[in-house]
Amino acid sequence: MKVGVYDSGIGGLTVVKSLLEHRLFEEIIYYGDTARVPYGIKDKNTIIRYALETVEFFKNFELDLIIVACNTVSAYALSEMREISKCPVYGVVKAGVMATANALQNKEANILVLATKATINSKAYNDELESLKFTNIQTKATGLFVPLVEEEIFDGAIVDASFEHYFKSLHTPDAVILGCTHFPLISPALQKYFGENTKLIHSGDAIVEYLEKVFTFDKKFRNPKMKFFASENPDALKAIAKKWLTKRNRSF
Repeated sequence: MKVGVYDSGIGGLTVVKSLLEHRLFEEIIYYGDTARVPYGIKDKNTIIRYALETVEFFKNFELDLIIVACNTVSAYALSEMREISKCPVYGVVKAGVMATANALQNKEANILVLATKATINSKAYNDELESLKFTNIQTKATGLFVPLVEEEIFDGAIVDASFEHYFKSLHTPDAVILGCTHFPLISPALQKYFGENTKLIHSGDAIVEYLEKVFTFDKKFRNPKMKFFASENPDALKAIAKKWLTKRNRSF
């Protein structure tokens, strides 16, 4: 199995990390649109255009599957991508909702969705959660988290101040959906802020769980091949990938 993973920037590496941990694919092709990040402040038509350009890029690799790690693209452009793609395309929004449903038995549980402004405005998470009869849904556009992660600031005073800015008036949630692939990198700080009883839903783990229900993976791949591409400064992306994905040296 050869998979393409698409994100607006470096955040999708959190999804790649989950794929590596579960050893589902023989080869992973990662594309980060680093020249045009963030997507979360852009309009729908622009997001769709970027997504379709990425499908064309992936056609060079004879993929078996495309994973859209970007929540904003998953919210706005999946159907358009599927129309022109030569292979199946799966996004993280539905996977995240299914993981939330598996984690919560109470339909009145307090669910907090953290995402970019565009993802929140799409109401994609609300629609999916409401279709499963969840009734207590809060959403919060937390765009400040993206540049913090891009700067590799994962905890400390600035992160704590941003939490207070966004969350000081909220009730403690039963579950928090990390509706942007950047956000798992600050999940330890989020867990500390909300407490151990709050469940955090990670896009990478969620998409793995979802794919394992859709497909039969007969073989595990210990050392998958990986290729990394970016629309701007690919060497920086590769350096971050090596730092985030491995504790030992790996050839990229």
